[in-house]
Amino acid sequence: MKITFFGHASLGIEIGEFNILIDPFITGNPKANTIDTDALKADYILVTHAHQDHVLDVEAIAKRTGATIVSNYEIVTYYEQKGLSGHPMNHGGSWQFDFGKVKYVNAIHTSSFPDGSYGGQPGGFIIETENKCIYIAGDTALTYDMKLIGKSHDLDLAVLPIGDNFTMGVDDAIIASDFIKCDNILGYHYDTFGYIEIDKVKAKAKFDTELKSLTLLDIGASIEI
Repeated sequence: MKITFFGHASLGIEIGEFNILIDPFITGNPKANTIDTDALKADYILVTHAHQDHVLDVEAIAKRTGATIVSNYEIVTYYEQKGLSGHPMNHGGSWQFDFGKVKYVNAIHTSSFPDGSYGGQPGGFIIETENKCIYIAGDTALTYDMKLIGKSHDLDLAVLPIGDNFTMGVDDAIIASDFIKCDNILGYHYDTFGYIEIDKVKAKAKFDTELKSLTLLDIGASIEI
């Protein structure tokens, strides 16, 4: 499984022959100007919630690629009304896709489209393949619900927001890693704009002190698990 960081909370995941995008917000992010959205492959687009900094490029990429949009019922319905393909889910539900099993889990945040339409309740995703399991938290506060993930899944990697202000910050992300029983963390949702700028050296040092690994990728860089 290969994971590529496209800036902010946007990720690309390659699982075998399948390409999955998470929350594509690229054309509106000046720090991601090296990424050509017209070149991105997508069989599926997973959307955690409806805020602009998570959905800006969903429609254009889905139209170009024919990707299936996977999200909560309200978000999928919104895009289906635009003629796009979707698979609706809701919290606690799982579905076996051709690339692996996906579970839609709780997140504490808000969710509305840029046009004011209701975006349902926000969530995160657990993606489980034959030999790997990852958790993508989406925009969320620290929540005790994360302990349920630690009880039910053996995670190889967790993608957690660390920018603070709109989501949990570094200190709460460390607690979250305890709750989910995963010490291998990929940080995201930081540094895009002033409210969520962080000291990356201090953030990594805090994780090191707790004997945990915090990976912060350059935009366009990848890791394999």
